Amino acid sequence: MDFSSFLTSLATSFVIFVVLMLLFTWLSRRPGNHEIYFPNRKLKGLDPYEGLRVTRNPISWIREALSSTEADVIRMSGVDTAVYFVFLTTVLGLFVLGGLVLLPVLLPVSATARFRIKVNETTSEGTFNDLDKLSMAHIEEESPRLWAFVAATYWVSFVAYCLLWKAYKHVANLRAAALMSPEVKSEQFAVVVRDIPPVPEGQTRKEQVDSYFKAIYPDTFYRSMVVTDNKKANKIYDELEGYRKKLARAEAIYAESKKTSPEGTRPTTKTGFLGLFGEKVYAIEYYDEKIKELIPKLENEQKVTLKDKQQSAAVIFFNNRVTAAAASQSLHDMMVEKWTVIDAPESRQLIWTNLPKYFYERQIRQYVIYFIVFLTIFFYMIPIGFISALTTLENLKKLLPFLKPVVDIPAIKTVLEAYLPQIALIIFMALLPNFLLFLSKAEGIPSESHAQRAASGKYFYFTVLNVFIGVTIGSTLFSTFKQIEKDPNSIVKLLAESLPGTATFFLTFVALKFFVGYGLELSRIVPLIIYHLKKKYLCKTEDEVKEAWAPGDLGYATRIPNDMLIFTVVLCYSVIAPLIIPFGVVYFGLGWLVLRNQVLKVYVPSYESYGRIWPHIYIRIIASLILYQVTMVGYFSIKKFVYSPVIIPLPILSVIFIYICQRKFYRFFKSTALEVASHELKETPNMEVVFRSFIPPCLSSEKADEDQFEDALSQVSRTGGVG
Repeated sequence: MDFSSFLTSLATSFVIFVVLMLLFTWLSRRPGNHEIYFPNRKLKGLDPYEGLRVTRNPISWIREALSSTEADVIRMSGVDTAVYFVFLTTVLGLFVLGGLVLLPVLLPVSATARFRIKVNETTSEGTFNDLDKLSMAHIEEESPRLWAFVAATYWVSFVAYCLLWKAYKHVANLRAAALMSPEVKSEQFAVVVRDIPPVPEGQTRKEQVDSYFKAIYPDTFYRSMVVTDNKKANKIYDELEGYRKKLARAEAIYAESKKTSPEGTRPTTKTGFLGLFGEKVYAIEYYDEKIKELIPKLENEQKVTLKDKQQSAAVIFFNNRVTAAAASQSLHDMMVEKWTVIDAPESRQLIWTNLPKYFYERQIRQYVIYFIVFLTIFFYMIPIGFISALTTLENLKKLLPFLKPVVDIPAIKTVLEAYLPQIALIIFMALLPNFLLFLSKAEGIPSESHAQRAASGKYFYFTVLNVFIGVTIGSTLFSTFKQIEKDPNSIVKLLAESLPGTATFFLTFVALKFFVGYGLELSRIVPLIIYHLKKKYLCKTEDEVKEAWAPGDLGYATRIPNDMLIFTVVLCYSVIAPLIIPFGVVYFGLGWLVLRNQVLKVYVPSYESYGRIWPHIYIRIIASLILYQVTMVGYFSIKKFVYSPVIIPLPILSVIFIYICQRKFYRFFKSTALEVASHELKETPNMEVVFRSFIPPCLSSEKADEDQFEDALSQVSRTGGVG
């Protein structure tokens, strides 16, 4: 890519962003679109413009985002979202403080150097000469000017340590404040117990669990809920709910038809597959009959499930949240594979099918999944390497000669050179997240938030190893594979040698991500079109309309790894090619603004883990930092800088920093501190409400019939007070 193509790419991306921002300003003010641009506020019963100034100023949303506080974010979207903004602020702070030193110091040092750049050292494959002169590649070997780059490497590292320490303390305080809340949170009165031993002769599973916990916690044990195999009950429940929705839809269609004629037209359906085959019947009567058939069938299955399908896990309830916090971090049996107790997540988060999986089964599954992820990462390097090599105009013309007349048109050629490789890579990476989430759940992880964190970690390492390293060395991957096989340590040197050559690719990649990506995020064009199409042609009931505009959550499993990829790219190039730093600042600064608007008005969190996501973000920031430091060690060696070993302490310092932070902070993110749990509640919790909030929907009875749960749910313990 030459300089003009790069500027064309940047200008085009900026124009697209401005157009999308203007569209957002216009569309969001139209009342018919409020469900798309203000769903969070609508679901909370707030007026879309409550507390906001109504104006047609296209940048008024920026003022609203900047004036919002962390407390506003927590109130509208929860602690996890506030923690995500701590991540954005920390990374943004690192690039701003780094850029304030690196840009005025390193750019003149590079620009005034008199050195002819070697072809294999260019930051732009030999064509982007202006950028080459402002990069570390312009410094000659063994030059004393390299000391400036050594100092810059240390500066970036120490700024990162300071900001990460401050962020870890801040997030710990956010978590503590949330857990000390006087509001009653059901999950704080419960624990999950797994690996329950076989039932002793003469006892039921319920009696076994109750007697065990009553003996240990005689004053605070409330009752237990044995986990059951709900597969069949879930199937019937889902079928029942499906017919209820169809009935509501048929009734709405019938009511609508009465507006044109007093008798109306009774809707019909077919009794076969998907209502497309079989006998034709009146829909309302048919669905009503099906519902009447399924209700007793579900009730019978509930009784069978609760009595005969009990498994080796349970949810235990205490009438004191200090006891629950203590129980979740205590050893309950001499053997680690028996009576494993963990703190309970929110009931909506529980992955019920994973709870009964035994200790050693979980261990084996985990190692198998790690091996599968390793194979996935390794074999994906091959197609990503091909994408890196093939998505160039010259290669496309060779592979597809019939495209040559079109590709050679100057306007099309410029656009394709600017965007083709980046778009191909972004589309390729979009195929992966659901697969990694599936693998994470297959490990036996008990909660949705934990599975999202695990998938996020896998996706991060995948993106760094395949996109960053894969694209960087992709052009030479196959020719140097034998070299890596003979000497695995040579990959550091190989990466350092290849890094400068892909600088402009990643400059364009980052620009495309922040301008076009955040423009689409803000304008919500795709959700808007889908919503209006569904509303006009498919939706007949209020519930269907609500489903059509339901916004979903922020999507941490993919959003954080994508942000971390940009962070890793900008960090690793920050000293080699400092001009990338402003792009990082714009990416995370614009991201902070756009997403601040979205979390306050659009996204609705699907779970709350009270900041448990932070240690996972932190460890991956440090992983990127170590990759940056190791790469710089390799690059200084290539420059034959005799003092390059002065960089070696940095990765060691990073490992020590990890150890100190993990020892000081991590345990509080794994368990709730008893001092935090001991704060008073503003009201005495209704333990029956707490207990029933954990009953799966497929087992929940519309009748308040305690006998229904007699077999799997223990009776209330009458001893002890509530606290």
